Amino acid sequence: MAAIMRFYDSFQSVFDKHGDPRTASWFLMSSPLPTLSICLSYVFVVKVLGPKLMENRKPFQLKNALIVYNLFQVIFSSWLFYECLMGGWWGEYSFRCQPVDKSHNPTAMRMVHACWWYYFSKFTEFMDTIFFVLRKKNQHVSTLHVIHHGCMPMSVWFGVKFTPGGHSTFFGLLNTFVHIIMYSYYLLAALGPQIQKYLWWKKYLTSLQMVQFVAIMVHAFQLLFIDCNYPRAFVWWIGLHAVMFFFLFKEFYNQQYNKPKKGKQAEAVSANGKSGETTKANGHSANGFNKQAADYYASGGDLIHRPQAAKSK
Repeated sequence: MAAIMRFYDSFQSVFDKHGDPRTASWFLMSSPLPTLSICLSYVFVVKVLGPKLMENRKPFQLKNALIVYNLFQVIFSSWLFYECLMGGWWGEYSFRCQPVDKSHNPTAMRMVHACWWYYFSKFTEFMDTIFFVLRKKNQHVSTLHVIHHGCMPMSVWFGVKFTPGGHSTFFGLLNTFVHIIMYSYYLLAALGPQIQKYLWWKKYLTSLQMVQFVAIMVHAFQLLFIDCNYPRAFVWWIGLHAVMFFFLFKEFYNQQYNKPKKGKQAEAVSANGKSGETTKANGHSANGFNKQAADYYASGGDLIHRPQAAKSK
């Protein structure tokens, strides 16, 4: 036990020595252990405890809760996007090279606060998965989905701890913008079939995600070829994240939207045997909502599940 405590003390001293003093005393910022504990608890709840508790219970509908939650996320993401702009990206930051401003001037502190709230937003996104569990949509709680949500708070914690501001906040700027559109999509989908039939633009939401990651890759990796007073470790961290997610989104896009015509025709099998009426096992019609639920990658790391049509099996 004494050896463990000595290791922890030496580990903690690294954070105290190299961390940004402006965020050192902020909520959850003194040590990575609280964030790690929350992330591990999330994984346990959505993969073990939640499904076990719901095993013999009827699924919750939660339509109103989903509407309120997605509306909240749209507003929250909009505010974060605005704060990132006002914290530097609207005319003050350089897209070429932007070191971290470690001063206490109002603009710099505004970005520091925006970074912390962006970190906090990753906890609120846990509800995406919790709603799946409560609705007994456990097939959507994939290992990759849980890893993404479970790791993001820990990943962002390091940014807030060591580099709250500067070059890497471009990731947050783009991500919050995409989340405005993404959660707007969720909000409209949660309103029911009368609105869902107009949501033809899921394909373009996926394309927007891919464009986002290309922009982040270019913006991050350019620092490998120029002199910039910004930590190279965070350049690689952000850039490789973008590379990984780009190829995962690309794979999803190809699977969903570049299918051979023969394969699409094979899917068009009517439940009542009549040709021309395309249905799937979940009862959704052929207007673009006949897919059971959008894959994890269709929404930037968050599954889109459209409420089932009014006419169910």
